[in-house]
This record gives sequence, C-alpha cells and structure tokens, in this order.
Amino acid sequence: MFGLENASGIDGAMLVVGAVLIEAIVLYLGYGLLERVFGKAIINAVSRQE
Repeated sequence: MFGLENASGIDGAMLVVGAVLIEAIVLYLGYGLLERVFGKAIINAVSRQE
C-alpha cells in the first residue's frame, strides 16, 4: 500500500517501525476522541434499565 514491501535492511526495518508507531498514535488519539464525544451517551444507553 505504501511501498513498505520494497524496503529492506535496517532502513526498511526503521520505516516499518515508524509506520507502526504513527499508526498506533493515530489510533490512540482517534479512539480517545470518539470516547470523549460519544462515551457518555453510549454508557447511558447501555446501562439504562427498563
């Protein structure tokens, strides 16, 4: 997808580690934002007893 399959050696390893690290940071921030925006509404909807 990003041409990572053509990377080899130490440069390729650093490229893959960097890509995984950036992906982890983006996911962490994205899920944190989603939890902040929708978390309370979801908890209230799930915990509502009828």
